[in-house]
Amino acid sequence: MRTQRQVVDYSLQKRALLRAVMAGRIGTYEVCDASPYLKNAARFHGEPTDRLCPICRRENMTHVHYIYGDELKQSAGQARTLAELSTLAMTLREFQVFVVEVCRSCDWNHLIEQYLLGLDGLDDEREPADERLAAGGASVGSGPAGGPPRKAASVRRRREAQR
Repeated sequence: MRTQRQVVDYSLQKRALLRAVMAGRIGTYEVCDASPYLKNAARFHGEPTDRLCPICRRENMTHVHYIYGDELKQSAGQARTLAELSTLAMTLREFQVFVVEVCRSCDWNHLIEQYLLGLDGLDDEREPADERLAAGGASVGSGPAGGPPRKAASVRRRREAQR
């Protein structure tokens, strides 16, 4: 997604945990503990992957995307599909996404990624163009008669309204 930023990858923690399970220091009952809510979210909102479960190796993993943010109000903490995430990213300023992988067969689950989405990421991409316009330079996609681009002007008005 275009507005994805501040990505945190938890693959090192996952590898360390799997290494401990394979060495016998941690039992599979301790790591295969998905709640019924997480399993239902995987069934109805999850995105199937082509990777086998590292514990049981019977079923492919499912990714569940949970969303959190101030603008979400009652929707915070809900699981969403990737299509819904892209729609929300174009309508909300900023929200956080947590991606959990789940095996619906043995209940293995692990947080694999976390990132931010939202319109604030688009504002950050346009700031250099705004600075060029303020310095008197032209921009690709300038507005009529060499004025500022229409989108940049609307971004500027939105920022002023927030102050």
